[in-house]
Amino acid sequence: MGCARSWQSLIDALTEAVWIVSERDLHLVAVNRSAEALLGIGRDDLIGSPVTDLAAVPEDVFFWEDVLAGREGSLLSETWLRRADDSLVAVLRKVSRIRCGCGAPFYVVCVSNQDERRAVETELEKLVAELRATLESTADGILVTDLDGAIRGFNQRFAEIWGLPENLLTERQDQSVYRWMDESVLNRDHYIARVEEIGRDPLLEATDILSLRNGQVLEWVTLPQYARGHAIGRVHSFRNITQRLSDEKSLKLASRVFEASLDAIFVTDLEFRILTINPACERMTSVCSAEAAGEPLSRFLQLGRDELPIASIQRVLSRDGVWQGEIRQRRSDGQGAPCLVSLVRVLDAQGAPFHYVAFVKDLSEAVEARRRIEQLAYTDALTGLPNRVRLTERIDFAIRLAQRENGSFAILFLDIDRFKHINDSLGHLFGDQVLIEVARRIESCLRHVDTIARLGGDEFVLLLHQADNHGAEQTARRLLKAMEPPFDVGGMKFSLTLSIGIALYPQDGENLGDLIKNADTAMYHIKERGRGDFRFYQTQMNVDLLARMKIDHAMREALVDQRFRLVYQPQVDLRTGRLIGAEALIRWSDEVLGEMLPAQFIPIAEETGFIVSLGAWVLREAIRQGEIWQAEGIDIMMSVNVSAVQFHQANFVDSLAKSLSSSGLPPNRLELELTESILIQNVEETQLRLDALVDLGVRLAIDDFGTGYSSLAYLKRFPIHKLKIDRSFVQDIPDDESDAAIATAVINLARSLNLRAIAEGVENETQRRFLLDAGCDEYQGYLCSPPVEPADFVVLVSKLGLSEIFEPRQQVATH
Repeated sequence: MGCARSWQSLIDALTEAVWIVSERDLHLVAVNRSAEALLGIGRDDLIGSPVTDLAAVPEDVFFWEDVLAGREGSLLSETWLRRADDSLVAVLRKVSRIRCGCGAPFYVVCVSNQDERRAVETELEKLVAELRATLESTADGILVTDLDGAIRGFNQRFAEIWGLPENLLTERQDQSVYRWMDESVLNRDHYIARVEEIGRDPLLEATDILSLRNGQVLEWVTLPQYARGHAIGRVHSFRNITQRLSDEKSLKLASRVFEASLDAIFVTDLEFRILTINPACERMTSVCSAEAAGEPLSRFLQLGRDELPIASIQRVLSRDGVWQGEIRQRRSDGQGAPCLVSLVRVLDAQGAPFHYVAFVKDLSEAVEARRRIEQLAYTDALTGLPNRVRLTERIDFAIRLAQRENGSFAILFLDIDRFKHINDSLGHLFGDQVLIEVARRIESCLRHVDTIARLGGDEFVLLLHQADNHGAEQTARRLLKAMEPPFDVGGMKFSLTLSIGIALYPQDGENLGDLIKNADTAMYHIKERGRGDFRFYQTQMNVDLLARMKIDHAMREALVDQRFRLVYQPQVDLRTGRLIGAEALIRWSDEVLGEMLPAQFIPIAEETGFIVSLGAWVLREAIRQGEIWQAEGIDIMMSVNVSAVQFHQANFVDSLAKSLSSSGLPPNRLELELTESILIQNVEETQLRLDALVDLGVRLAIDDFGTGYSSLAYLKRFPIHKLKIDRSFVQDIPDDESDAAIATAVINLARSLNLRAIAEGVENETQRRFLLDAGCDEYQGYLCSPPVEPADFVVLVSKLGLSEIFEPRQQVATH
């Protein structure tokens, strides 16, 4: 890495953070000053450490495995890095493999801080939302077009004023909208000519009055829209002025504007005594213009204590000619409303003060719009609960309060069990009603100081202020209790449960991200263990989760790289001592994880669904080996375990039939070992699938009989050929009377139903003799041989010899 170190002066000159990483062991060889500043870690502490130490998320470990595997020459990705103060920073990372003249290749990692970009994007999204909300809250109909007249957008008020039909709102066909407007205007030809005139002059500013066929009169104001000093389109504003014009047709345009203004207008003399007021002002004050004339302005507007406005307002008017401010104005209904007051000094022809005009604009709608914008920004639209943004604020406050007072609080992560079934079967509208009811029940369990937030879907997070273990447990139990009464939505009654994970501050995390992540992890463990309960977070949970992720990833790679293998344990006839079959058992040795026992990886494969691919490989490999042995004259039964997930795949029977038809293994030499859990799921479908397997000629055995939800009914109903006595009932016979009684009962049951019985886990002669005397047919276990490789199995065949394959005793057809 000498060549990489020689680049130190070069990379120090770069403003972007740069690491030089050894290809051999992924250790840092050199970093520049920008990397030190980004991470808050000194160069001496960084150089020589593994690059994976900088990973803030589990996926980064797999990322560096991909880099080390050389799957890409240059990798570009977004990720998170953890600083020295444990804060996270979003970065854009590019990894390039470089070979310099001195020989050994290395990786150059360029990292750029993305926090500022993300903050800008968030701010832009918020600004767009605010602008849209403002546009929708205006009383005017707004239409925005480009310079060619193509419609870029319009608000709901525009659609209402022009009475646009529903299909024009959804299809957005410009010509259809324009045609509708043309046909709605009384003087259509004049209107079209005016539109064309405006279209020819991009900079034209115009105000027109339109009369519609439905009797409405609109004030149409069109202005050019500018961007960077250039006209890019037009903004058309349409205001309904029908009422204003109906009373003042004979007045000039200025008078009509005064009379029809939505804002209250006071005209005063130089002593601030009222000369006249407009209708909007009359409505606001409940006083007609004649009654208000001669009264001081301060009687109606709270601008000062005396009859004149306060001195500061007069000074501004004298200097600037205009003053503007907000006041709380009492309306005619007695309610106070926020208003914007603009006082304007009017000059005569000689430039001397002539009048004052006060414009009063009711801000109630604007204030409500701002309130609505804030509500949308901080609450969940469906339930009205705080959203993630509000929750973040309150948890940050709780952390600061707990730090100051050396206190604690609890975070509860709630998930509705099997909520997806409701959405899938009854629809999202029904599911929304369920979420609203669940939110209501959760709220009823909380104190006023606590916070409930909906993160999305069926996930809720609770913040319990100043709560310890006991308080969190009490709340969790109340929540579970609140879910017990049946739900009744739309006349349908059903039950729901919650899975609840609990994290406590500060022991389970000192920041928002860690607390929610750890509470979520605890909830996930409840999901794995039956649902409908609560659990506190434990450090080992994350370790277990990461280990499971690592095993899952390694399994998938192992299947691709053909690192799984099958071993075979002999199955022996108890009466003759000769070999009659073999059970195929999977084995896996990983380069990093070492020798993995099936009990370690099979449950993870079943949980993730990987068991389908893995089980299919086991079946194909076992059939292939059985075919080889048949060709060599070794005629034995090949027994293979099938998981419930694999068995219930829609194409399971067809896939097996295809594998058998393309092999030389007779179907009656393949035996599928099924667990009892398979047989009790969806009985009708299971019956059809078992019958189809028997029609293929395949033999069926029940594995670990007696350890699951045993039911004698399915033994009579389903076409089973063999019962397998679990090793837990064999290991202590004949000393354990209960085990001996169970083993004997299973053997007698098999005999009475014309089934064969096989015992597994037979390790000594005493056990073999007991089973033989009890009437058992077959056994497997270490007394004969542990599971062995295929070559060693052939040696066992020559040693033990082969028995004639016993066909199952004839069963009475009951299905």
